[in-house]
Amino acid sequence: MRYLIGIDVGTTGAKALLIDEKGKIIAKDSQEYPLLTPKIGWAEQNPEDWWKATRRAIGEVLKSSGVDATDVKGIGLSGQMHGAVFLDKKGKVLRPAILWCDQRTQEECRKINEIVGEQKVLELTSNPVLTGFTAPKILWVRKHQPKIYENADKILLPKDYIRYRLTGVFASEVSDASGTSLFNVRERKWSKEMLRKLGIDSSLLPPVYESKEISGRINKRAAIETALAEGTPVVGGAGDQAAGGLGNGIVEKGIVSFTIGTSGVIFAHSERAKVDQAGRVHTFCHAVEKAWHIMGVMLSAGGSLRWFRDNFCEEEIKEARMKGIDPYELITEKAKKVSPGSQGLIFLPYLMGERTPHKDARARGGFFGLTASHKKEHLIRSIMEGVVFGLRDSLEILKEMGIEIKEIRASGGGARSSLWCQIAADILGKKVFRTNIEEAPAYGVALLAGVGSGIFENIREACKRTIKVTEIMEPTPENVEKYKRYYPIYHSLYPILKTSFDKV
Repeated sequence: MRYLIGIDVGTTGAKALLIDEKGKIIAKDSQEYPLLTPKIGWAEQNPEDWWKATRRAIGEVLKSSGVDATDVKGIGLSGQMHGAVFLDKKGKVLRPAILWCDQRTQEECRKINEIVGEQKVLELTSNPVLTGFTAPKILWVRKHQPKIYENADKILLPKDYIRYRLTGVFASEVSDASGTSLFNVRERKWSKEMLRKLGIDSSLLPPVYESKEISGRINKRAAIETALAEGTPVVGGAGDQAAGGLGNGIVEKGIVSFTIGTSGVIFAHSERAKVDQAGRVHTFCHAVEKAWHIMGVMLSAGGSLRWFRDNFCEEEIKEARMKGIDPYELITEKAKKVSPGSQGLIFLPYLMGERTPHKDARARGGFFGLTASHKKEHLIRSIMEGVVFGLRDSLEILKEMGIEIKEIRASGGGARSSLWCQIAADILGKKVFRTNIEEAPAYGVALLAGVGSGIFENIREACKRTIKVTEIMEPTPENVEKYKRYYPIYHSLYPILKTSFDKV
């Protein structure tokens, strides 16, 4: 039997997923690492933590499965997008990586728009420049930490740093590179004009591959550290959202997914590079050759519920530890007691600022409509509802752009919650489909490794062979009508509060 491994370098931890050539999940493992927030609005991690977690996760899946490393025929890489890892000429990390949710670069975004022009940025990269993207991070380091910038020999995205540690090769691929503000998404290559206008030397950036292409092979040192076989091919892989799209089977038009992970995403396949001229949603290269994906991204989806868990649910965490279950089970069980609409309580999920549709690093979260009759369970449910209201903002934009929406599939940690999926069906007003795949990004890149190693003919064939719908959540008509009244209120709150966010 032949096997494949998918690795996902996420915001909270690294996952390794081992599947066989039929797509069956044989073993999986996750290893957590800390998020560093040295200042308000900053988010960093140590790349060495990613590597240690990745090594442990790979070792665990090989050990628990009993699979011989020589039977692993390919490795796929996924990871959090937009981060910036600065390496010197010896491959040493020069500073902690600046992450996708970091908001320090508003001034650099303004500078890029001033130098290049907002419409020109959209023309060259198919997206507006945002605080979370990579280019403004590079400019921030150049301005505030010039010695680090001067000593930088390569700047890598998070998963591409893991590729370097596995193979010794500097490389990226089209879907992840699309989120840097330095990539020509239509032409699927680095934008010479963006690099020239911003004064960034192209030698700092790695070569770019298509997602299915073999980019390198496990080297001797990595083989010793991970127990993988030397010479095992590593394919280009994909940014976490494109990888998750593959793991959900979003490889043809009409099928859309929503993901509730740390962030929240509405993701649609497109056979051409359609661009929202208002820059509210993103157009990136898909991990499918000659295809693109269009997505809306909210920064604090599952992250909002995690924030509430960590700060206000000590009792549930202790009880869950005693029972040996996930605290979220107890937390969402409380939310089930509350009727849709949370008795007029509306949550704004802008805990880290927001990307879609507001592009506002200064946006702040909050509860609107709070009364003395509201209890903890109302707050929990309103958080879950507020996240889906935010996802609906993105879905409405896709409809404006003429994106066909026949089927909506659930993904991410939130997809494991039947309540959250039902809330989504009711707020979005459409059936929500759950599939047999929970770890979609790691699974998606494992399939890419199968294409690169010749096990599958192409990624569409791989998805059709392995991904199956397991459950359909029908919208509840009375809940749909209730949420139709609440959504316009949610949608109206940001414009009303924007000036107050700026003052805060």
